[in-house]
Amino acid sequence: MGAAPDDQTSREFLAGIHVGDLCSGTVAEITRSHGVAVTLDGFSARPLGTVWPADVSWRWNTAAAVKVGQRITAEVMTIDLDEGRVRLAMTATENPELWAFLKTRHRGEILSGTVAAIERFGVFVSLDDGPDHPVFPGVGFITIPELSWRHIDAVSDVVRVGQHVSCEFLQFDDWNGEARLSLKAMQPDPFAAFVERIAVGQTLHGQVTKLVPFGVFVQVADGIEGLVHLRELTRLPVETPEDVLQVGDEVTVVVTEIDRQRRRLALSRREVSPDLR
Repeated sequence: MGAAPDDQTSREFLAGIHVGDLCSGTVAEITRSHGVAVTLDGFSARPLGTVWPADVSWRWNTAAAVKVGQRITAEVMTIDLDEGRVRLAMTATENPELWAFLKTRHRGEILSGTVAAIERFGVFVSLDDGPDHPVFPGVGFITIPELSWRHIDAVSDVVRVGQHVSCEFLQFDDWNGEARLSLKAMQPDPFAAFVERIAVGQTLHGQVTKLVPFGVFVQVADGIEGLVHLRELTRLPVETPEDVLQVGDEVTVVVTEIDRQRRRLALSRREVSPDLR
């Protein structure tokens, strides 16, 4: 059976649209779960455009930013010919200068700026170049894991408000209108350097830093931890790591596996000595 006339017509219409195009239309419906349905200019049979709630505005909620019957212009993000839908972003036309700035950034590019605010979820950076953010204190944002290769107890151990930093650009977060940055990418990876000096079967000395249900973590160098699985703690079966070790204990371990890609080090305590109980 052939496609329904409406389906065929909508496919032909959508075939003439490309990602990055600016499309205009009229808001037909607003729902909390699916966002904004848009009847695109040139195709009035049904709404083909969809604006997800996060793509409506970086400043307001959906209800405050758009109304049924309102005329909008938005950028095409994706096109789904099978579903007959176009995902649109009003944020591209609401903040065109910022959108254009972020869209033209490339992964690996170095961006500099000043730490504008420190939050429990990360660090805002006011970039030296480019427009300001309409809501946040900075266009650049560094998540906690991207601050340092090493475990940190507080963000203030790494950066402070007013400090000038240079970071690697990771991606354009079009949800929040941010440049996701990495500060640790500007530093040598201590794990990569460490595993160049060791090999499977090598004996290391370290201190227990954490107990988990499946084993213990042991710090074997500055910023380097490895896992001793529960079965590798002793030759005799144990139910919990607390039966054998406590945080702060000094231990001798053997390297059993090095996973460079996932930055993981597997250790064994029972292989240190055949008679270890």
